[in-house]
Amino acid sequence: MSLIEKIFSNGIVGDYFLNSSDKSTLGLVLFVVSVAVVIIAAYLLGSINFAIIISGKKYKQDIRDHGSKNAGMTNMMRTYGKKAAGLTLLGDALKAVAACLVGYVLIGGEGAYIAGLFCILGHIFPIFYRFKGGKGVVTTAVAILMCNPIVFAILFLLFVIIVLFTRYISLGSVVCVMLYPLLLDSISRLFLGHPVHYVVYAMITAVVVVVKHWGNIKRLAAGKESKFSFKKSVKSPEEKVADPTEENKEDK
Repeated sequence: MSLIEKIFSNGIVGDYFLNSSDKSTLGLVLFVVSVAVVIIAAYLLGSINFAIIISGKKYKQDIRDHGSKNAGMTNMMRTYGKKAAGLTLLGDALKAVAACLVGYVLIGGEGAYIAGLFCILGHIFPIFYRFKGGKGVVTTAVAILMCNPIVFAILFLLFVIIVLFTRYISLGSVVCVMLYPLLLDSISRLFLGHPVHYVVYAMITAVVVVVKHWGNIKRLAAGKESKFSFKKSVKSPEEKVADPTEENKEDK
């Protein structure tokens, strides 16, 4: 097994702890500290909210004051347009990639799943923005991609089909995240041999994201959820402030 394969399997610290003849308390402490580093680093990376940063730096506003009040890509699209949404998407994706890489390097696949979960929690409950962030869909999707590309590919295809036919991003997001633990369990048992407890991380992720979308779920049930469009809702941020009736209810 090459060095890179070892890192992505058990990580530097994980490989030492599993294979070293030294099973002393020091080795265990090193492993526990590494887990703590992964958790803290992933949460802090997740707490960097690019929707809030971009709306503040570029438009001198807070995205949480407009549209659905959600600090996420879809609300950025509706409020400021494609460019702002694209930058938000890129930022939210890269922070999930960075978090999972930290997890892989230190403690391998286990670390990536832990990092993905805490990056999502940071995005939804960011310490830098009074714990008021986005709904974690993009961050969740990229975390799944980093941990299990096969599961991601299946869920992404399903997401695209749902959104194309219904134009409800929230519906596609909720359905896919609910299926994530079931699909991960099935794929792992059939092909990958991942530990069963990886599914626990997926279940926690699903619960958090679904709860965060509870308002969307109620609007979907009532037939009041707004459908996705590539058109921004106003011509400028100033017009958005001047016309609060343009607020929409769908977010990401």
